[in-house]
Amino acid sequence: MTRHSRTALVSYQEQGESRPQTNAPEMNRQALKLKEEECGLCHRADSDPDTYGQKCQRGKLCVHENCLYHASGLIQRGKDEEGFYGFLYPDIRQELKRAVRKTCCVCGCKGASIACQGSKCTKNFHFPCGSERGCIYQFFGEFKSFCWTHRPVQRVRRWQQQAETVCVVCLESMPGKPSYSALVCPACKHAWFHRGCIQGHALRAALYHFRCPRCRDMGTFQREMFRMGIKIPDRDAAWEEDGAFSDQYHRHSRCDAGCCLYVGGREQSAEDGPWQLLLCTSCGSQGTHRRCSSLGASAGTWECEDCAGPAGAGHPASSPPQGAQQPARLRVKPGAAPVRLPEAGGQDPPHSPRDPDSPVPASEDPSLPQSLALLPPTGQ
Repeated sequence: MTRHSRTALVSYQEQGESRPQTNAPEMNRQALKLKEEECGLCHRADSDPDTYGQKCQRGKLCVHENCLYHASGLIQRGKDEEGFYGFLYPDIRQELKRAVRKTCCVCGCKGASIACQGSKCTKNFHFPCGSERGCIYQFFGEFKSFCWTHRPVQRVRRWQQQAETVCVVCLESMPGKPSYSALVCPACKHAWFHRGCIQGHALRAALYHFRCPRCRDMGTFQREMFRMGIKIPDRDAAWEEDGAFSDQYHRHSRCDAGCCLYVGGREQSAEDGPWQLLLCTSCGSQGTHRRCSSLGASAGTWECEDCAGPAGAGHPASSPPQGAQQPARLRVKPGAAPVRLPEAGGQDPPHSPRDPDSPVPASEDPSLPQSLALLPPTGQ
């Protein structure tokens, strides 16, 4: 009988209730199924990869990835592709026999394969039991494990602590004091997060993208998170895996002309010739066959109506050559008398009595702005 079924039986006996009537063959099949699926090191059938890692199974041998890495009596003697992550099958079976003699200090059951690395500490525990009790597992170097008494802690000055703050990952309130479930960035001392939140972020960002969500520090942040028991897998980020952006590489492959003339239909095209499909050079979301838009063989580009706009829009008719002298242009206030400018290269006429019908000079016209009146004549 498994540890889970034995616990259920004790609860019924303590409450003075009779055991539920169940078909014996069916009950035996359920017990056998649970026995085959549960981990041989922690005796749990849970398969949450964020907590236990991947479940490794070969015949009747079934163990969790994290339970393997932190088993005190296991040595990785094989290559990565041999056994389970380099742990050979005979070594795993030998560790199962050794763990049977160890009692978990949390649940009191046998099979505790993990020993605390603290000085003169004799505590042994299962991997999930230790996580629930506040033990810390380091996923680097020798993969050391520490009980709740000897686990590493963060040091934060009193003036940097807060009675309440916000987790930068989930944006939920949390205490601003270091503890097993509350961690702080060692670089900025302002980014606080729950252990579960930053662990989930580490599993998705992985080694090459995992950094402080606030100050963006990577080196100091990763070393501290490793020390505090955060598992950072050595791979690329989850959003960079194969096929993550496959929809971004989809290329438009349809003729969108008002009247498609190709006998094969809008979805078909040829590599060259009149039925070659051209995509809009601006948006790429519209296409046309050459003949459907009356494009010649020399036309290498095409723009859809939405991108091209009205005919001639955005294309000036002509512009003077670079370096040529531009004619003077003055903005005149509406209703003001026109200003007569001297010709280029000429001189101002000598002062003479003004004809009443002649236009008022710009320097004496009060209706023009002062900046316009002070403009020098062309050619000076």
